[in-house]
Amino acid sequence: MTDVVDSDELLRRIRRARSWAGREEQTWMARSEELKTGDPHGAHEAELRGHTYEAVRRALDEIVSPGVHDVDD
Repeated sequence: MTDVVDSDELLRRIRRARSWAGREEQTWMARSEELKTGDPHGAHEAELRGHTYEAVRRALDEIVSPGVHDVDD
């Protein structure tokens, strides 16, 4: 059940995953801001999820454009 995927299709899939991770990152960071006053624990959990998606997005950024992104920011 393995598909053979050419490099163009693989790049399309990586870019699609990178976009999705970016949207999830924004969603969870916004959710964290919404919860800060009423649910500090929930806000922290949402922020952690946001950072997780950020890490995924940054890793995919580096695959798509190696060396272009500042690794330390």
